[in-house]
Amino acid sequence: MIKAGIIGSTGYAGAEIARLLLKHRDVEIKWLVSRSFAGQNYEDIFRNLFELIEKECTDINIADMAEGVDVIFTATPQGFLQGSLTAGLLEKCRFVDMSADYRIKDVSVYEKWYGMEHHSPELLSEAVYGLTEVNREQIKKTRLLANPGCFTTCSILTAYPLMKEHMIEKDSLVINALSGVSGAGRGAKAANLFCEVNESAKAYGVTSHRHTPEIEEQLGYSYGEKLTVQFTPHLVPMNRGILATETAKLCKEHSYEEVRQVYDRYYKNERFIRVLKKDMCPETRFVEGSNYVDIGFKIDERTGNIILMGALDNLEKGAASQAVQNFNVMFGFDESEGIDDIPMVP
Repeated sequence: MIKAGIIGSTGYAGAEIARLLLKHRDVEIKWLVSRSFAGQNYEDIFRNLFELIEKECTDINIADMAEGVDVIFTATPQGFLQGSLTAGLLEKCRFVDMSADYRIKDVSVYEKWYGMEHHSPELLSEAVYGLTEVNREQIKKTRLLANPGCFTTCSILTAYPLMKEHMIEKDSLVINALSGVSGAGRGAKAANLFCEVNESAKAYGVTSHRHTPEIEEQLGYSYGEKLTVQFTPHLVPMNRGILATETAKLCKEHSYEEVRQVYDRYYKNERFIRVLKKDMCPETRFVEGSNYVDIGFKIDERTGNIILMGALDNLEKGAASQAVQNFNVMFGFDESEGIDDIPMVP
C-alpha cells in the first residue's frame, strides 16, 4: 500500500487528487496539508467527501511529511516546491508537482515568465514533464514529476502527432483556447465572481499567458527545433473544461485519410485519447469528469490550413487525473487505476 500526502489539498486540484486517490486500491492518504484550513475536518470543507475522508487538515512541514509517505502531490502555487525541495527530500519520497516549477527546463525562461527566482535549478535536469502519452518511459523512472497545465495538455496533445511528423509549418500554429472558471483556482478573486463571469466571455493574458513557453518548449521537442506559437486563452462561464481550436499551415496538401492515419498511429492504443470521427468536433461536455481528451480536425482546402480541435476537463486530464495517471506509471500500477470514470452527461 502506497502512502500519499497532498500539499494544497483544499484547492480544486488538490481536492480532486484526494477524491481520485480515495478510489485507488493501492493508496492510503496519509496527510492532507492545508495552511489555510489547518485543524479543520476535510469532510466539512468538501461535503462530497462526507464520511468518506475523515481526516483533519494539517500544516505539517514538508521535510517531516516526507518521512512518512512514498509520494507527495503538491497542488501549490508557483514557487512553493522549487523553494522547498532538495535532493535529500527526493531520496525519501517521490514528488508529483502540479505547478510550473519544474516544467520548463530553461531557468531564464521560467524566471522571465513567472517573475521569480528559481531556487533549485539543479533539480530541473531530472524532472520529467508528465505528459503521459508522450513521455511514458521517462515517467516510469523519475522521482520528480512536473505535471502539465490544463491549456498545455490540451494544446500539445492536439497538435503533437502533426508536429512530430513535420506535417505543419512549425511557426504557423495559432491556438485559441477556452477555459472554465475553475481553472482560475479556488481563491476569492473579484474577477471570478459569478456576476463578473456569468453571461460573458473574455480573452485574457493576451501575448503574455504563462503557459505559452511551456507549449513552445514541448512542441519544439516534438518537432526537433525551437518554435513559436500564438496562444490566446479565453474565460467562459462554465465550471470545467478546456476547448482548444488550433490553426496551422499544412506543409503540403494532405487528405483527411493521410492525417487520420498519423493520429491513429500515435493515439490508437492510448486509453484516454479519443480521435473523433470525420467532421465531428470535440465538446467539453463529453469529457467532463473524466481523464479523456477528445481530438478532431478538419482540412480547409481553400486556405491550405488545418484546424485542430481538442477538449478535456481542466480539473481532470488538465490537472488531477493526469497527476494520478502519472503516479500510476511511476509506481507500476495499471495506468487507469482510480481514474477510469466515464464522462458525465449532462
